[in-house]
Amino acid sequence: MNSRQRRGVVLLLVSVLCALGAFAGVISVINDVNSKVGPEVTAYRLTADVTPYTALRPAQFKKVRIPKRWLSDSAVTDIAAVTGKIAVTQLKKGSLLQEDMIVDRPQLAAGEQEIAIMVDAATGVAGKITPGDLVNIFATFAGKAEKDPDESRIIVPGARVIDVGRLTPLDAREDDRRGTRREAVPITFALKTADAQRVAHAESFAENVRLALLAKGTPTTLRPGDSTYTLDEDKNR
Repeated sequence: MNSRQRRGVVLLLVSVLCALGAFAGVISVINDVNSKVGPEVTAYRLTADVTPYTALRPAQFKKVRIPKRWLSDSAVTDIAAVTGKIAVTQLKKGSLLQEDMIVDRPQLAAGEQEIAIMVDAATGVAGKITPGDLVNIFATFAGKAEKDPDESRIIVPGARVIDVGRLTPLDAREDDRRGTRREAVPITFALKTADAQRVAHAESFAENVRLALLAKGTPTTLRPGDSTYTLDEDKNR
């Protein structure tokens, strides 16, 4: 073997050693990345904003793969977890779903039924009444005859709220000269049949339906004379 051939063999050996060194470096980098990232798991990302107290559906989420070590312990990894749940706060598009973002939807007790009515946001319900709250439902009625006084009634004391819907714009009232834009919120209650009938009647025939939020622990039984009110009662005092 002459000197030229020897140099060729040496260069070939050096090239092989360099290739092996580069390969070992790549393997080392891959192993280092794997050690830092770890295995991936399934998570769920919101595809749109969700308002508080809205019932959740699997279609509102997109399945993604995230390294397990990057997820919090409260991250939801099974979409079945949203069944029967509602959003407890405003959920933003693109956020990863966490267990502390959702709560169980309140359930109906024996003999109860769901009934929903639209309540004017101007009465103060927007953002203040949440599922599980107790409210008094007020309705105001015009007098049947010209001389009859208008009357305010508590048609259902201590009604239990089980769902609060999305703020919805309504058409301006015909008698509103300014054409003020009105907004209402669908509120769902769990009521016995008789109370549900009272609410349905009031929504159809009352001048206004309002809600009054009760403090925790407030008695729901009214004292005699507290369920109705007319202006004449003040005039006679």
